[in-house]
Amino acid sequence: MNVYEQMKEAIITGRYKQGERLTEEALTIDWNVSRTPIRSALKQLEFDGLVQPLKRGFFVRAFSKEDLRQIYDLRALLESYGAGQAALHHQSEDLAAIQQANSQYEQAILASSLPHEERISAVIAANTQFHDAVYRASRNRHIQELIAKVVVLPFIYRSFYWFGEDGLQQSLAAHKTIVAAIEERDGERAKAAMNEHIFKGRDYVLHYYEGGDKFG
Repeated sequence: MNVYEQMKEAIITGRYKQGERLTEEALTIDWNVSRTPIRSALKQLEFDGLVQPLKRGFFVRAFSKEDLRQIYDLRALLESYGAGQAALHHQSEDLAAIQQANSQYEQAILASSLPHEERISAVIAANTQFHDAVYRASRNRHIQELIAKVVVLPFIYRSFYWFGEDGLQQSLAAHKTIVAAIEERDGERAKAAMNEHIFKGRDYVLHYYEGGDKFG
């Protein structure tokens, strides 16, 4: 990964906290590079909406409850459309990729003997692969690009850390419903299942944002 990708991952995973000040001087030390790639990375992160400029440096953007609600509304619109299109337009290799990703997702969720951090990291990775496979199956490059920008937010990424066991099982059940609809080329069912899945995730995030306990 280049410096931009590494810094982006650091924000998404919570290494750099919301509201944290980022200076070129500190970042050159963090990443052991000159100021030129740091400046370029900060410009790209500003375009992504993940950092905002200060008089001296940048700070990691903080998201309000209303920001999160609006982002999830948009995410539901895009992802449900993408799932519906995937059901109608997928090729055999697309379906195989979706099925494999969901199998890995299930394995990660069932690996309860793993240390919590390791298990959730595996769940997040498999979930990302699953959703990416669904977007690719839509055969719509523009949808893939739009979704990629919307879902790259720290609260969305880290939401799995706030799921209890019931929450993880509900997420897996939702994935299986989406897969079945895509397998059957049922666009409306796939769209509805993805929409419900995203809004359930929104409820988890907003519940935690308001200081609630884990779901499930």
